[in-house]
Amino acid sequence: MKLQAIGRVAQQDGKTVLVVDEGMRAGLTGLGEFSHVMVLYWFDQLDIPELREERVMSKPYVHGPETLGIFATRGPVRPNPIAVSVAGITAFDQENGIVELDFLDAEDGSPLLDIKPYTPSSEIIKNYRSPEWCAHWPQSYEESGEFDWSQEFNFEE
Repeated sequence: MKLQAIGRVAQQDGKTVLVVDEGMRAGLTGLGEFSHVMVLYWFDQLDIPELREERVMSKPYVHGPETLGIFATRGPVRPNPIAVSVAGITAFDQENGIVELDFLDAEDGSPLLDIKPYTPSSEIIKNYRSPEWCAHWPQSYEESGEFDWSQEFNFEE
């Protein structure tokens, strides 16, 4: 199995931009009609062999349990450091392979693995369950932007 990046994430002048490789730009046809996309990218700056071996994290969330398996987190420590995020499209230029986003928690130069259109029919779950420790988290993408996420994570300095 071999992954092939389709472009890269760029942080330019305070904006997040997906820069799609020239040979992949035909795949953007029709994407500009959607308001949001799901972006899959590689946490390349945290692609460290030791981190790929981690299976349990010690208290990654302030209000969470003392330990959590990595598959119960959304963090970058994973066997394959793949990130997936939903973002709003703020500008679109297929010819130049540019998809500008309202926000994406990705480092400049992160390899872009895939882009998928966001559609409520496959992404919204009305009756879902989550643990009590994160039940106070925002219930929508829009609310998430106003939420103080810095109070939720135990980042090591």
